[in-house]
Amino acid sequence: MLIVSLDQYIVVVALPDIARDLGYSPQSLQSVVSAYAIASSGFLLLGGRASDLLGRRRVLIAGLFLYLAASLAGGLASSVIEQLIARAVQGLGGALVFPSTLALINVLFPEGAARNRALGIWAGSGAAGLVIGVLLGGALTSAFGWRAVFLVNVPLAGLAVVAALALIDRDPPMERQRSFDLPGAVSVTGAVTLIVLALVEGPGFGWLSPVTIAILISGLLLGLAFIVIENRSPAPLLPFALLRNPSLMLSVITAALFMATFGALLYFLSIFFQDVLRYDALLTGLAFLVPTVIVVLSSTLAGRAATQFGLRTTMIWALATGAIGALAIGFTLSPDVSFLALVPGLILVSIGDGVIFTTMFIAAATGVPDDEQGIASGIVSTASGIGAALGLAVLVLIANQGTEGLDGEALRHAMADGISRAAYAIAAGILLMLVILIAFRRSASGT
Repeated sequence: MLIVSLDQYIVVVALPDIARDLGYSPQSLQSVVSAYAIASSGFLLLGGRASDLLGRRRVLIAGLFLYLAASLAGGLASSVIEQLIARAVQGLGGALVFPSTLALINVLFPEGAARNRALGIWAGSGAAGLVIGVLLGGALTSAFGWRAVFLVNVPLAGLAVVAALALIDRDPPMERQRSFDLPGAVSVTGAVTLIVLALVEGPGFGWLSPVTIAILISGLLLGLAFIVIENRSPAPLLPFALLRNPSLMLSVITAALFMATFGALLYFLSIFFQDVLRYDALLTGLAFLVPTVIVVLSSTLAGRAATQFGLRTTMIWALATGAIGALAIGFTLSPDVSFLALVPGLILVSIGDGVIFTTMFIAAATGVPDDEQGIASGIVSTASGIGAALGLAVLVLIANQGTEGLDGEALRHAMADGISRAAYAIAAGILLMLVILIAFRRSASGT
C-alpha cells in the first residue's frame, strides 16, 4: 500500500529535472502525473473484481510484478513516450495492487475492532505514502537525480512480492463456474478512463474544445452501455445490489471529495514551496516532514478512535479539524511567509487527512460480503481517482486565474494568491463533506 500510494506524488518534486532531461514542454509535463492517474483510475474496478474472482494473492503479486517492471522502464526511459508508457503501466499495476490489499485486510480480519485496527495500519501506510512521496522524491532527486524516484520502486516491489509469497496463504482454486463479465469490464474501464482523461487534459485541450467534449461524451456513453450490460449480465462485474449498502455509498462520496480536497492540497503545497518560496527539491521534501508524522499517527490511531467513539462521530470531528487547517493555510499563504507560520494549519489539516483516509475505507467494508470485498474496494478507489482528477482540474483553474502573461516577482505574488484561493476552495470542499456526513447521519437515524 505504501508503494502504490507514495508513487502518486514521488515524481512531483522531480518534474523540473525530468522536463529538462527528457524535453517535456510546460504544457505536457503534467502528463507524467496524469498518465499514472488515468490508467490507475480506469482499471480499479476491473482490478477489484479480478481479486474476487481470480484470487486476491494472485492479483496482488501480478500487480506488483507489473509495478516493478514499469518502474524499471520509467527509470531507464530516454524519451517522453517511453516514460509515459511506463507510467501508464505503473498505473495499471497500482489498479491491481490497491483493491487486492484492501480486500485482503477486509477478509482476513473480522468486522469490528480487529478490522478497524488493521485498516488503521493499512491506511496509515497509504495516507503517509502521499506525503512521504514528496519527501522521498526530494531527497532522491537531490542525491541521485530524477531516475531514482522510479528505480526505488524496483527493490520495494521485489521485497513485497517475496513477502506476499511467504506471508499470505495460497488462494483456493478458481471456481470454473464463475464467469468473468468481459463486456462489462471493457465498457467500465473505457468509461472511467475517458472521463478521467477529459478531466485531466481539459485545461490543455480547452474545456469547450471539440476534443474534450468528444472524449467526455464517449466516456459517458460507455458508462451508459456499462449500466445496460450489467442489468442483462447473469454474472455482472458490478452487482448493483451492492450499491444499496448505505455505508458503502457514504464511503464513495467521501472518497471522491477527499481526493478532490485533502489529496489536491499536497500538489499545491509542493508547487508553493518550490515556485513561490524557492525551495529546492530536498528542502521541499523536508517541509513535508511535519505533515508526514501527523498523517501517520492520525491514520494509525483512527481505527481505534472509530471503535471507541463511533465511525461517524470520528469522521465529523476529523472533517471539522481539517477544514480549520485548510482555512488557516489559505489565510497564512503569502510570497514571504515563514514555514513556521504554516505549521499550525499543516498539523490540523494532516489530522483530518489521516483520520478520514482510514475511516472512509472502514465505511467501505462495513456490511459487504467477503466475496464482494474486492469490487467494493474497486468502487471506492475508482471514486477517489475521479475525485482527484475533477478536484485538481477545478482547483488548477482557481489557482491559475490572474497568472497569465506574468513573470518574475509579479508571477510569484500571483501564484501565492492563487494557491491561497485554492486552499479556501479546499476548505469549502471539506465543509461540504461535513454537511453530507451530518445529513447522512440524520437520514440514517430517521430524524
